[in-house]
Amino acid sequence: MGEVLFAEGDACQGLYVLVSGRVRIFKTSASGREQVLAVEEPGSSFAELPVFDGGPYPASASAISDTEALFISRADVRALCLERPEVTLKILQVVAARQRRVVAVIEELSFTTVRQRVVSWLLRQAATNGRPSERGTTITLPASHQELAAHVGTVRELVSRNLTRLQARGFIAVDARELTILDPEGLEADLESE
Repeated sequence: MGEVLFAEGDACQGLYVLVSGRVRIFKTSASGREQVLAVEEPGSSFAELPVFDGGPYPASASAISDTEALFISRADVRALCLERPEVTLKILQVVAARQRRVVAVIEELSFTTVRQRVVSWLLRQAATNGRPSERGTTITLPASHQELAAHVGTVRELVSRNLTRLQARGFIAVDARELTILDPEGLEADLESE
């Protein structure tokens, strides 16, 4: 956990296929602020782009949990693509889907407020990782508000301030790292009201 698979700017050696665990793909600014681009789940591949364009890794990758990943060298990927065109088409499909996700991240960072990004992240987490509870849907927050800030493209202080405001409005309840969405319709309406 926490192990760096590759760092932004490193020469590309190949791509990875995630067998188990989770890996976050992120960019780091000169000041050290991080922006999470994706969280990869088992079965996904990552780092395809530099395998084909010959450039360095454009972002960093680190394990979020205990992780097992297969590494396929750049030469082996290219040889496999020449032998099996269906592999090439599958890689193109993966790269296209990733490109769409990056465009969505850019759009969200450019055209939404911090509160909208926090609310969107909470609703996405509830839909994918939420657990029903007596009071609503419960999710586990990242280990720190700094980590959540990296997911939504802001700083820790603004995440804390927005979570406090959402709690004061009765939309959520926070108990340590457990956050319960009490009023999902209210959150959705709040998201649309900006």
